[in-house]
Amino acid sequence: MDEIIPHRGYKKYGAELITNMHHYRVEIFNQVVDLTIQEMDNRFSKASTELLGCISCLDPRNYFSRFNDDQVIRLATLYHEYFSANECSRLPLQLSNFIANVRCDPQFAALCNLGDVATKMVKSGKHLVFLLVYRIIELALVLPVATASVERAFSAMKTIKTDLRNRMGDEWMNDSLIVYIEKGLFSTIDNEKILQRFQSMRTRRIQLPPL
Repeated sequence: MDEIIPHRGYKKYGAELITNMHHYRVEIFNQVVDLTIQEMDNRFSKASTELLGCISCLDPRNYFSRFNDDQVIRLATLYHEYFSANECSRLPLQLSNFIANVRCDPQFAALCNLGDVATKMVKSGKHLVFLLVYRIIELALVLPVATASVERAFSAMKTIKTDLRNRMGDEWMNDSLIVYIEKGLFSTIDNEKILQRFQSMRTRRIQLPPL
């Protein structure tokens, strides 16, 4: 890797000399990383990136080595409807007590994800002692699922409510979205049961033929 080579893209003679290490690190690796960061910035908004950063600081690995109380407090302020002003003022002290407690507790030493932390807190009764911290952990566990569900709903809406269906009502669109989003679950339901359910909803002129 320390071999001296001409700078790629220049004439062979009179070109700047660089090492193979410089070529692969600066001209390939760094460029790939820059492109990846640009794609991430284009895909996720600034608010989403900040939210992910706040959640990631709750990682329990290595005795909560990434814990940052400022980011956890920021997460609480972002969702102020779940935390009153009085609770936000009490949160810093409860966070410092919590992190000091779990770092000394061997039960939390081998945990590797936030779901295990929540389970262990309930089993040990710490969810009652550190009530605000447990509420934040619950919020952090729910947010990725809720965000993904919202994105799936908006993506499905583009498929369901097309230009030809732009006058469909909210109730009908809601039902259609549920069926489209949860199509894996609905595919397990027998079509005959659906026909019977539809037939029994009200009196109809004709009977639907069995499948």
